[in-house]
Amino acid sequence: MIFNRMQVWGVAASLAVLGASGCATKNYVKTQTAPLVQHTDELETKAAANNQQIKAVDERAQEGISKAQSAADAANQNAQGANKAAGDAQVAAVDAVHRADSLDSVVKGLDSYKSVANVTVTFGFDKAVLTKDDKDQLDTFAGQLGAAKSYILEVTGGTDSIGSAEYNYELSQRRADAVVQYLAAKFGIAAHRFYLIGIGKDKQVAPDNTAEGRKQNRRVEVQLLTNMTDQAMPAGGSSGM
Repeated sequence: MIFNRMQVWGVAASLAVLGASGCATKNYVKTQTAPLVQHTDELETKAAANNQQIKAVDERAQEGISKAQSAADAANQNAQGANKAAGDAQVAAVDAVHRADSLDSVVKGLDSYKSVANVTVTFGFDKAVLTKDDKDQLDTFAGQLGAAKSYILEVTGGTDSIGSAEYNYELSQRRADAVVQYLAAKFGIAAHRFYLIGIGKDKQVAPDNTAEGRKQNRRVEVQLLTNMTDQAMPAGGSSGM
């Protein structure tokens, strides 16, 4: 097919118009969609920021709840501790009153108590441990208690003169405690029947300038006291060293 010059120019013109129209359409679409894309990006950015803020607020809220719970737990523990301390103080106060009443009643009647038996055990230097011989003597002494009525046991611990007065008071108390614990545990003697004291070196029974004298001073004396004047004690009810 042979085209003349006019036809060729017509085709070229048509193509030019179509090309121009296509470019215009693309530019229009681009012009219209660009703001939408930008707005979408802005919305996504704002949404991300909001999510971050929400997460931060939630974390702060959880932290606040945790701190509040910890404070509440601490307050509860303190309240429980205060209640226990108050209860313990009340028990101690009641116990002290009972002990004072008991001691007062005993002191008022001490003049009517008489010593009916006694035993003395001695200790090694700076020792507060009972030997087998000590225990044998205490066993013999305690054998009399089954027939005793309305009695108390006066337990007095002593030391030699070596060492400070303060240390000797503490040592003599430990010696008296050792005797009381042995008698209470083995013979089931009630605690209220014991009245014990550590007198250190204040009241010595022998000269302290000899080894034998110091040995006698390292002692615990136990006296069986009763206010039953007609109470008969077994023969040989008194022993000592």
